Amino acid sequence: MTHVKELPSGRFQARYPGPDGLLRPAERTFATKTDADRWLMRKRIEIEEGKWIDPAEGQTTVRDWSARWLAAVSPQLKHKTRASYRSLINSLIVPELGDRELSALRPITVAEWVGAMKTRGLSASRIRQAYRVLSQIMRAAVDNEMIPQTPCRGVKLPRMPQTEPHILTPLEASRMVQNAAAPHDLLIALLAYAGLRVGEAFALRRVDIDVAGGFVLVDENLAEANGELVFDTPKTHQKRLLRVGPSLAERLGRHLEALPAGEDVLLFTTPAGKPLRYNQWRKAYFDPAVSAAGLTDVTPHDLRASHGTWVADRYGVMTAAHRLGHSNASVTTRHYARPVAGRDDQVAEAADLWLSGSGTDDGSADAVSD
Repeated sequence: MTHVKELPSGRFQARYPGPDGLLRPAERTFATKTDADRWLMRKRIEIEEGKWIDPAEGQTTVRDWSARWLAAVSPQLKHKTRASYRSLINSLIVPELGDRELSALRPITVAEWVGAMKTRGLSASRIRQAYRVLSQIMRAAVDNEMIPQTPCRGVKLPRMPQTEPHILTPLEASRMVQNAAAPHDLLIALLAYAGLRVGEAFALRRVDIDVAGGFVLVDENLAEANGELVFDTPKTHQKRLLRVGPSLAERLGRHLEALPAGEDVLLFTTPAGKPLRYNQWRKAYFDPAVSAAGLTDVTPHDLRASHGTWVADRYGVMTAAHRLGHSNASVTTRHYARPVAGRDDQVAEAADLWLSGSGTDDGSADAVSD
């Protein structure tokens, strides 16, 4: 049963029973009884079609729902991701939006929030990260029937600056290895010639190395979150078994002989035997190797991107994706592998041979070479 009541002001109040039997008023009054009846009709259809949402749910604040959401998803998150989400919520989401009710958020509210962050000078990356977390929080509110739709829609985000990795040649990478202090020359070699992430190399243990078979098992990653070092699975949980060349396997074998006993002993540590920290390691060992090799503007990540480029160019993107631990080859081409200089000229020469009928039946031609 629905109710329409004329108020002393001359406007009309509408009330309706929800699925739980409680009588609820409309959130606004109406100029005419007809308007109130139409509103009640729409509300009755919502209930009948199962689309009705209890208005009280939408009154939950962003602060309270964010805390509940983070507690629910945390067990499935990697430690570094969990710490990042908590930081974004506490520093960017809650201070500006925490006291607002979920139902009060609109796309314009979110757009203003994004604009305010940009005005404060936050980086495009930080803003996009915060927006992605808020989007997940609001999507969970929709899925749990707290609000009918997410306010995170149609919001224009700042563009990320386009940065290209510095792709080294294999010989340039070799110069870095030759100029690095031991055993960090071996660590740098694993980045360049096995395509490991820095955190994966930092987490390698004796048990992960099969010297005789020439295999390296990548099944851990060492990450730093809020100053704390945490061992976790590799990024996207992609464990992989990699073949390394005989000379690199031999060097790994010699390094293992110099390590303390124990299957779980780390291959690379500080002089005090502690796990490596990225910033300290780069300053003390990586950057000096870059300078000594006569190179500039090279990051550890560039070595991984270089490996992906070399492998994709010679053996295909799928092979490169496996080496890098990507479940989707599009990630490899989008962020890592780059065309090798001179290849386009070689293709043009080969195409000319194909045109003249000098190419082979499988489409190959001598003009395309490594």
